[in-house]
Amino acid sequence: MNNATDNHLMEQVRDGKVERLAIIFERYHVMLYNFFLRLTYNRSLSEDLVQDVFIRVLKYRSSYQGQDKFTIWLYKIARNTHIDYLRKRKDIVLLDEQLDKIASQEPLPPEKAEQAQEILRLSQALAKLPLKKREALILSRFQDLKYKEIAELFGCRIGTVKVLVHRAIKELGKAYLELSGGVAS
Repeated sequence: MNNATDNHLMEQVRDGKVERLAIIFERYHVMLYNFFLRLTYNRSLSEDLVQDVFIRVLKYRSSYQGQDKFTIWLYKIARNTHIDYLRKRKDIVLLDEQLDKIASQEPLPPEKAEQAQEILRLSQALAKLPLKKREALILSRFQDLKYKEIAELFGCRIGTVKVLVHRAIKELGKAYLELSGGVAS
């Protein structure tokens, strides 16, 4: 029954068939890991946050109503998990320090070094965005959520999400240009 809908599987988990959560985990753990990795730039933290999400899914399974698309409910839990982590941490390593650590791991051939520098600059520019804009951009561009789904997740209108993503892209471009040594207008 691996082709059951996510909503149906989660309803089964809610109703006591917790072993069905394994199927949901297999479907979504990589997607959540990538979401967290783009937010934190930390592999081990991303793995921990994914585990925390599924612990919360199990803990709060009785609150699942099945009215929203399952991924919306799951991302709400993921966002709350990340926000709770940020609130608890007072000694967070700056993203710039984490990105510098990633960049200095091992030497690359010249042709790959330039590409790696561009990726690093893009990551640094993304890290400079406010959290909500970064989340909106990651969800729309990397996680392939529709604006309607992001609006449900954020509890706002579709137009608000469109503006948020547009502004995030504009700010990302400006930050990237500044990091590249260009002049942002």
